Amino acid sequence: MELFNVYSLYPVEPVRGSGSRVYDAAGNEYLDLYGGHAVISIGHAHPHYVEALQRQAARLGFYSNSVENSLQGRLAELLGRASGYGDYRLFLCNSGAEANENALKLASFHTGRDRVLAFAKAFHGRTSGAVSVTDNPAISAPFNRTDKVSFAPLNDLDAVRTELATGRYAAVIIEGIQGVAGIREPSDDFLRGLRACCTETGTQLILDEVQSGYGRTGRFFAHQHAGIRPDLITTAKGMGNGFPIGGVLIAPHFEARPGMLGTTFGGNHLACAAAIAVLEVIESEGLVANAAATGGYLLGELRRMPALKEVRGRGLMIGIEIDGPAAELRRRLLFEHRIFTGGAGASTVRLLPALGLSRADADRFLTAFNTLVR
Repeated sequence: MELFNVYSLYPVEPVRGSGSRVYDAAGNEYLDLYGGHAVISIGHAHPHYVEALQRQAARLGFYSNSVENSLQGRLAELLGRASGYGDYRLFLCNSGAEANENALKLASFHTGRDRVLAFAKAFHGRTSGAVSVTDNPAISAPFNRTDKVSFAPLNDLDAVRTELATGRYAAVIIEGIQGVAGIREPSDDFLRGLRACCTETGTQLILDEVQSGYGRTGRFFAHQHAGIRPDLITTAKGMGNGFPIGGVLIAPHFEARPGMLGTTFGGNHLACAAAIAVLEVIESEGLVANAAATGGYLLGELRRMPALKEVRGRGLMIGIEIDGPAAELRRRLLFEHRIFTGGAGASTVRLLPALGLSRADADRFLTAFNTLVR
């Protein structure tokens, strides 16, 4: 049997990692500024994280959600404290797509409505409901297509008002920052206006913080820069630092009924141990503040490079628009300078490094990048 080949692969295989670095089998070192799609939040093979997983695996790796699991309560407590959402409740699942699926379902249950408003160029996942609110026909099979979803232009509050005034929408779903679209930000004023529109029409506001959350932008969640409180917040990626876990933070006005949501693997013992360790490291090492400081430095230095068309983002979620194909530039960064970066569209280089990225590593990237674009 062979693999079903749906990925475009670089001929590089990292076999171990440490902090912001990965190494191939020959011992070559690479600076990792992509973190496996924003997953590596506290760094590769962090000792506290490794020890927590080893300890839990030696005790109990899994039991179902038919019994109590005190690790889930501990995770909810820590996440509430770290995020400032201590009065919300947490539903645990396995991925960002699942988190978005469950948030959409909760909004529909709560309102009794069946329509959703999403935004142009949005990406919310590849499962059926998540892909239906994703603005990318290439990944939407005929089975996924529905007339229950509408798309509005990002940052167009008038378009949102027109749609929500119909009273038909269960939810609006929006990314804290659009990642796959090339690091496109909803403005703070737009988010505040969106919150007001949703409140006026009884529409539930879902903030997809799967990529932009967990400290990446210099606040725990990106929407907190705008000072708003959504009804539902979805998270995953950096939540487990590589161990699959996702979650929905649920505002107090939602009613929980036995059986309305469910999962086999969500919130299992190993996943919770990983997620607890991540939050402990984020707090003890001040990683949110470091993301703000190092990200601010990177953004400032990049914006001084005259050859670049545009630099977008906050903290350590950065999109660099170049004049030319990003794929070739990323390939040269990888094979000439041994630096991993990400892409987002034809001309955008995307940076999503671990939150502990050092100023020295930022400078290493800036030096290499400048030699290729000037």
